[in-house]
Amino acid sequence: MRRLFFAALIFLAIGPVPGTVQRFPVDNLTQRATARPLAVPPQASGTMRFVRGWHLVSPHSRFGGLSAIARIAPDRFLLIGDNGYATRLAFDRAGRLSAFRIAPLPVPPGWPDRKTMLDSESLFVDPVDGALWVGLERINQIWRFDDALTRLKARHAPAVLRAWPKGRGAEAMARLADGRIIILAEGGRDDPRRNRGVLLAGVPGAASAPATRFFYDSRGKGAVSDAAPLPDGRILVVHRKVGWNPVFTTTIAIADPQAIRPNAVLRSRTIGIVPRRVADNFEGAAVTVENGRIWLWLVSDNNFQSWQRSLLLQFELTGLPRKNAPDSKKAAR
Repeated sequence: MRRLFFAALIFLAIGPVPGTVQRFPVDNLTQRATARPLAVPPQASGTMRFVRGWHLVSPHSRFGGLSAIARIAPDRFLLIGDNGYATRLAFDRAGRLSAFRIAPLPVPPGWPDRKTMLDSESLFVDPVDGALWVGLERINQIWRFDDALTRLKARHAPAVLRAWPKGRGAEAMARLADGRIIILAEGGRDDPRRNRGVLLAGVPGAASAPATRFFYDSRGKGAVSDAAPLPDGRILVVHRKVGWNPVFTTTIAIADPQAIRPNAVLRSRTIGIVPRRVADNFEGAAVTVENGRIWLWLVSDNNFQSWQRSLLLQFELTGLPRKNAPDSKKAAR
């Protein structure tokens, strides 16, 4: 009971509760930020080896709520906040921040300037034309922008997403190498059949892109917060769980899209947990490959609260389990 009491207090602090989102008395739109290196020695958890990390700090009033990340070039990143703002970062060879720019996402004329209508939670870069695809949770839509984020090229509202809960809707999105798109709801329920997923065969909403509905089993891991494709065709899934000491536990798992079947349960295998010393509310993930080595990048959502941090972490993924090795080989039907 005591644990539940503390968890309730934490929930009230981070939301989503009407009126708890912090407001700034005076807007500060200064285009400046610092990246403070984290004094954490390299360490391993499962197949995840912590390499380095930064605490990102900016006086800009709209910086924060970071919920999605893409590595667009070596040491260059695009971060999307759940308030509808995009941040571009660049680091020099010494790991110092060398460029910073934050700007609102372009929206349709007359679009409401409310967080609920711009709750951006997921992101991927189209390898064909560089277009940026962003998933908006509360309205369960997918928006496509040009590579410079200056123009909204298309809005998609797949029918398969319309019945998803607004507060626990499309939270994670990953594009597979063959062009298919996986979308996972935030979920986090003990009953996997309350945790929804969909596999789109192509462009959302297109007649030639049928959708495969499925469920995702996140039991023991927490709610889904993001997903990213791995070079072997599987996806990495990020889960976060609210508790006490630490407040946030982030579990990383791997799932195989080849195991997706209509109305069946997709299971995953845990590969590691974010170390306690850098524990926070991680909501964005990106996977990159360089010189045959696999890197995982995580970014945390500070919920615009003073006691939380905007962290950017780098891990190396080593010794990943072979395919067809989920936590449970039984698939519920």
